[in-house]
Amino acid sequence: MREIAIGIDLGGTSIKFAFLTREGEIIKQWAIPTPVDSDGRLIIPFIIRSIKENIEESTLLPAQIVAIGMGSPGSVNREKGTVIGAFNLNWIKTVYVKEQMEEAFQIPFILDNDANVAALGEQWLGAGQNDPNVVFLTLGTGVGGGVIVKGELVHGFLDTAGEIGHLKVENEGFTCTCGQVGCLETVASATGIVAVAKKEARGYMDSSVLAKTILDGRVITSKSIFESAKLKDPFAEHVLSIVGRYLGVACANIANVLNPSTIILGGGVSKAGNLLLSYVVPNFERNAFPTIAKRTAIKIATLENDAGVLGAASLAFESADKT
Repeated sequence: MREIAIGIDLGGTSIKFAFLTREGEIIKQWAIPTPVDSDGRLIIPFIIRSIKENIEESTLLPAQIVAIGMGSPGSVNREKGTVIGAFNLNWIKTVYVKEQMEEAFQIPFILDNDANVAALGEQWLGAGQNDPNVVFLTLGTGVGGGVIVKGELVHGFLDTAGEIGHLKVENEGFTCTCGQVGCLETVASATGIVAVAKKEARGYMDSSVLAKTILDGRVITSKSIFESAKLKDPFAEHVLSIVGRYLGVACANIANVLNPSTIILGGGVSKAGNLLLSYVVPNFERNAFPTIAKRTAIKIATLENDAGVLGAASLAFESADKT
């Protein structure tokens, strides 16, 4: 009888689920909209109901399911299995996730930060190729991360290890949502790249359509900056050279301290693929310790939206093995 873990990726728009084997084979995968109304009180009951319905509809035996893992936004207390401050879920006050899930299923349940869980997914079945030493950066609206050393997530004293988006890369820069100034997130996230473009546009008003678009007050996105760079727009190339420098130096500092085999770039910005790498890798190689620069791979994530559920299932198997 094959053992199965359930992975859950909880997001503000949708909740993704998967039944997985220990080998990483997806037996079933589905998603439901996240019911964020009513202060998010319906989220856990909807998760429980959806899992029970899909177990009944599948050919799985309840005894096959060994554990459930979940990645969640917000401040996660892994020991207590609680979440607080997940504002996109309307979870303002403490939500006792583990208590509700274990009462419903009577099997081990484990909870972690969503970026950490995505890091596990990419390390296990994605670009990390199951190497035990991997760092994952997610470049989206913000910048998050996960650090895996000897196959284990690094959490740190306060469970806040992996806050890569708040590495200081500029003494006098943009103000970050954390209250500090010059964090990596302010210049390497999707919104940060646009902020860099807006700051630099005036110097290219006569040579770039993209710069003129900004100066005319029209909306641009990080995607449009990458698309313009593909067309050799000098302003877009200038912006990405700045972003690439910040990201390359950040990756070099991470590699110098942790010596991972692979640093994986994920999130929406990573969809630029090799174009993004062409700006990041040279800056990494210039700033990393020479031996590390030669042996550390910088890769684009491969799992996209599946990283969370796969990582959550990996977490579930780990939890089951410890009980």
